[in-house]
Amino acid sequence: MKILSQLDLWWDTMNKKRNEFETIFYDLSNPQSENYGKWLSIEDINGLLPVPREHVESVLRMLSIYGVKDVKVNAQHDIISATMKATIAEKMFETTLYHFTHVTRTTLNLIRCGSSYSLPADVARHVQYVSELIRLPRVRQLTLIKPTETSEPTSSSAWDQCGTKYTEFVNPAVLQERYGYPTLSKVASGNTMAVAEFAEQYWDTTDLEKFASECSLKTGSVTTQYGTNSESYCTDGGLERCVESLLDIEYITQVGYGIPLSVYYDATYDLATWLDTVSSNANVELVFSVSYGNDEAQQTSNDYMYSVNTQFMKLGSRGVSVMIAAGDQGVWGREGTTGDVFHPDFPASSPYVTAVGGTDFDVKSTIGTEKAWEDGGGGFSNTFPIPSYQATAVAEYLKSENLPASKYYNSSGRGYPDVSALAGTQNAYFISYKGGSFTGVGGTSAASPVFAGVVAQLNNIRLLSGKSSLGFLNTLFYQNAGAFNDVELGTNDGGNKIGFTAGAGWDAATGFGTPNFAALEKII
Repeated sequence: MKILSQLDLWWDTMNKKRNEFETIFYDLSNPQSENYGKWLSIEDINGLLPVPREHVESVLRMLSIYGVKDVKVNAQHDIISATMKATIAEKMFETTLYHFTHVTRTTLNLIRCGSSYSLPADVARHVQYVSELIRLPRVRQLTLIKPTETSEPTSSSAWDQCGTKYTEFVNPAVLQERYGYPTLSKVASGNTMAVAEFAEQYWDTTDLEKFASECSLKTGSVTTQYGTNSESYCTDGGLERCVESLLDIEYITQVGYGIPLSVYYDATYDLATWLDTVSSNANVELVFSVSYGNDEAQQTSNDYMYSVNTQFMKLGSRGVSVMIAAGDQGVWGREGTTGDVFHPDFPASSPYVTAVGGTDFDVKSTIGTEKAWEDGGGGFSNTFPIPSYQATAVAEYLKSENLPASKYYNSSGRGYPDVSALAGTQNAYFISYKGGSFTGVGGTSAASPVFAGVVAQLNNIRLLSGKSSLGFLNTLFYQNAGAFNDVELGTNDGGNKIGFTAGAGWDAATGFGTPNFAALEKII
């Protein structure tokens, strides 16, 4: 009972400090505040969210008792990483570990618990969770779209940028014509962007060069690589490898051409591990695109999600903008129609990121009006309440007459996506993969890096004029709904006839719509 009371006191104190930090976070990202854009340093954040020394020392003592020497405490003192033999981990956590190999991608293997794990009571009261012990990540494989035998008539020469054989595919010229962003003539000092990749999603220089050559573009490049990369993995053999990462990199480097790009790679899909690496970087990149996610119900725990959310807040308070793909299974998520309810996606449902949904052109191969892509993720969180910045927009949408029955979703949850970009397979994205093979792919995995590239361009304007980076975007966006191409057509039902329908203003299928660069430039 004594331990429980101490634990309750600790969590009460931490929750109070976290709430105070959230207030500061929103104030810094509010254009109406005198503190707008006055971003914090790692030291500032540590002062606002201090971790008691006894908590860190308690974990370090336990690791020392078991002889673990490869230990790292992150810059913010809230994540401790340790590498040890599996036999030691089994004793420490009182569990049994197993070696798991993916059924088709046999080179992808992980060590995980076969059952629950535990910690000594005097240590457990200081720890929210132990990462990378439970849950196996879902391995994504994007659908490849082959060009048809006869090309569709096109409304613009932009469709021809990558050759007449691929005129039905979206390419950088199509995106630039639709969204209106310029070709950068000068990159501001300090402007940077990044993508996150996981689970053998490597990239190779050959495909970046082939993509650029086929589309008569300058080759985009990776400036910094965090974690491993295996270029030969992408080009050897006949498997459909590296498609996700190449899609991300080929498009973010063209939309934001010239802006230095970093790639963060981690073998497992673990947001906490990725965020630990990112948050410890004193020169963290200003824009991130993440094309990965799972359903909220598939996460390690609510504690895990709240911890990840705190890390997202910390990044936003440092002036970092984080774009997350909203998912590619419509409202039903990766669990499908199980339980006859919608399954929201995380981290897209986090209130502290900008979730990017998906669209198609209303008329195939015609650059203009867009509609919601039926497989674009969207809906309402079952875990996080409606944040104040979107309360009015969500309330207006919930007055709509054509909403799904209330039993399918949590109307008091955080609504997403916030914005969108082209993602559907009606006009899939042109990419190079396997060392120079060309195909089309779709998904919000394309929409997120495209939108991130647009944000990196907006940052460029601000930095060149002596302003700070944009940081957390949603407060700005929800105050300026008119800065987007509103999408008022389509439903994200995932092909199952029930979903959210796009309409005027914000909606749970496309957010506020797709980027209108000229309008966005005016509000920054």
